[in-house]
Amino acid sequence: MSPSRTSKRPVRIAGCSGGFTDRSTAITRLASDPDVDAIIGDWLSELTMTMHGAGKAKNLKEGKGKLTLEERQKSAMYADTFLQCFEPAIPTLVKNKPKLAVNAGASDTELLALVCRKMVQDQGVDLKISWVEGDDVTSAVDKHIKEGEQFESLMHGKRLEEWGMEPICAQAYLGGLCIAEAFRQGADIVICGRVADAAPVIGVSAWWHEWKNDQFDELAASLIAGHLIECSAYVTGGFYSAFKDLIKTGKHTNMGFPICEMEADGTFNIVKEKNTGGCVTVGSVSSQLLYEIQGPLYYNCDVVADITNIKMQQVAEDVVRVSNIKGLPPPPTTKVGITAPAGWQAEWHMFIRFSLLKFHVNGSSPIDARNQDLATVDFRVFAQSSDYEVMRADIPNGFNRWCLEVFLQSAPGLSLSNDLRQITPKPYYEYWVSLLPQSSLNVRVHNLFGDEKVMDLAPPAKTQTYPRQQQSYETKDPVDLSSFGETVRAPLGYIVMGRSGDKASDCNVGFFMRHDDEWDWLRSFMTIERVKQLLGPEEYKGKPIDRFEVPNIRAVHFLLHDHLDRGYNACSTYDTLGKNAVEYMRAKTVDLPKKFLDRGRI
Repeated sequence: MSPSRTSKRPVRIAGCSGGFTDRSTAITRLASDPDVDAIIGDWLSELTMTMHGAGKAKNLKEGKGKLTLEERQKSAMYADTFLQCFEPAIPTLVKNKPKLAVNAGASDTELLALVCRKMVQDQGVDLKISWVEGDDVTSAVDKHIKEGEQFESLMHGKRLEEWGMEPICAQAYLGGLCIAEAFRQGADIVICGRVADAAPVIGVSAWWHEWKNDQFDELAASLIAGHLIECSAYVTGGFYSAFKDLIKTGKHTNMGFPICEMEADGTFNIVKEKNTGGCVTVGSVSSQLLYEIQGPLYYNCDVVADITNIKMQQVAEDVVRVSNIKGLPPPPTTKVGITAPAGWQAEWHMFIRFSLLKFHVNGSSPIDARNQDLATVDFRVFAQSSDYEVMRADIPNGFNRWCLEVFLQSAPGLSLSNDLRQITPKPYYEYWVSLLPQSSLNVRVHNLFGDEKVMDLAPPAKTQTYPRQQQSYETKDPVDLSSFGETVRAPLGYIVMGRSGDKASDCNVGFFMRHDDEWDWLRSFMTIERVKQLLGPEEYKGKPIDRFEVPNIRAVHFLLHDHLDRGYNACSTYDTLGKNAVEYMRAKTVDLPKKFLDRGRI
């Protein structure tokens, strides 16, 4: 379907994937709706990028890049689960002609594009495919390092030389204007590597509405729209604090994929796939907005979005209208992720009964437990080492034997797991997040159709430098908490909704309320000191915490700097993605206004 250049009607963009494990039927389902103009999908994460990047480095070292297409596929470093979604959807994509833009290329973007073209050709149909080059910045980063650049970490401010590791690959986060250019050149499908998760929506919107590169308000709106729909069902009820309401109505299954209806002025609606479960409410949209943000400014290499005064309105059932997003020029830099091998890790799980042990324990052993499973806890022994020999399972002086040798001399009640796969050492990587000048990027759009044109894209002409530390503040004019009347000791989550997530080792936590008259209580109650209290002495790591407010959606957001033990790839704790941090705090008991509780628990 081609955009109407006269009516400038809204473009309907559907989000089909929030990760490499999302539903394989998604593209086919969304392409089956003739009212969907474009489909976008996210297949990458910091975990997958480190694995793909390290794998690509290994393949290049072994000369595998010179093999045939079929041979290269055997060791391909793209998101192969994308092909499980794409291949069956080809006939429907041809029939209804929605555009498709995905980041599934990972570290083998060209190869994935070639594989997709072959799949299309094998079905005897015509879909024009382009791919975007430029996110692999290993050479550029190596050059900067040799010139003395220290790539200061965005998480904790340390210099690269303090890391003590040898980088093997680096990926920059590209924007969406390269995708817009591919569509302008006639592409039906655009395969990208590490573009920002929200970038495909920027690309589709800018192409459809013919936005210029300096229309920052409009571009910023599409950036936030992309953030809202790139995680699939997260915005339509997944991970939503009011999940129990969906269960009551039977809408907790088959949650619909989200659709953004983007207007020419940047105002947009969030809706969902027809005849599906889930919901689209101000609450579910607020929940996703607060996920993985790091302050009132949302950075992208195309534009910066200021969400301080964002507005959301429930205009109909499962329709939320979003407006009032301010756009600013992009920074002269973009985020870059640098990967280095960190060593090897393994773990043992033992099962035991005890009353107290200061170690890594999952569960408890209550008196008079009603069954033996409840009386048993998981005693986890987790180890990492840069020395593979220490981690080997088949030597007498290594981690495996050290665990086993104490078994026969242990306290009564100990037993061993019969699943020994986790004791086999596996490699793990650390991910160093920093900034790279956009002038160091070499962004190109490659067409795999027609004359196979290649177009170079220049960095943004107008940029703005921003302080590394975003605005952080306590509330203005806090209200005396006693003015809210009688209180009841109860879990915070009975009246407060929330969402949390990770960005490398940072953990973001957002809290928001259901009703307008609860806002003054939340902004006065939820201080930085309160977050420290809710975390408790064992969870609060003593690192800085930032705070800001989003008043129009009754939200207070906190950024817990460097909270997640080196981030997902190397994290030794259970909550590797930071998704449970807010639920841990919502489960803590505090003094809640009785009049708010009387409205019913969340």
